[in-house]
Amino acid sequence: MSDYTLNASVRNDLGKGASRRLRRANEQVPAIVYGGEQAPQPIAVDKTSFYKALEEEAFFSSVITLNVEGKAQQVVVRDLQRHPYKPLVTHADFLRVDATHEINMRVPLHVTGEEKCVGIKDQGGELHVLSNEVEVSCLPKDLPDYLEIDITDVELGSTLHLSDLSLPAGVTLVELSHGEDHDNAVLSITKPKTRVADESEDGEAAEGEEGEESGE
Repeated sequence: MSDYTLNASVRNDLGKGASRRLRRANEQVPAIVYGGEQAPQPIAVDKTSFYKALEEEAFFSSVITLNVEGKAQQVVVRDLQRHPYKPLVTHADFLRVDATHEINMRVPLHVTGEEKCVGIKDQGGELHVLSNEVEVSCLPKDLPDYLEIDITDVELGSTLHLSDLSLPAGVTLVELSHGEDHDNAVLSITKPKTRVADESEDGEAAEGEEGEESGE
């Protein structure tokens, strides 16, 4: 699990106008932290460190230390509101987490071994990734940055499902808790599709050229 710390201040000036003024100052991002036994708290997060953290994939699947005017609390990112066409975050939602209670989070899937994969390198198959992330349930301390899928030994015609994933200790998949019919496919290796349409078009074009030449 990666280690992220953000600094924030309590936001007393509320409303859309206040949020716009905060964004124009270009030093903080309007946000709210909620959950647990405490009341929701409007805050303003330091923009520089927040935007730097947003560049890393692991930030979205990590427990974050949020320091609000010197008081630290553990949170995860629950939602980001972005500007419709500018690369700006207009508001962030943080959820408080309890070390003794499991949380549900979506974490990315990382495929490894593609360059050595039997089904691709030796058997001429193509990799099709059917899911880029999965929802896991675990205690905050066990939250992984991502789940790795090693496809080195996967053969042509194979499909890997959620039940094929290797999970760290203490981590379960939410979908599988709903029953076997939720054992969704996450990737497959199949034969490349033949481009019949393109080949027929090429053939027609060649025949057309021959006809023009004979007509001359």
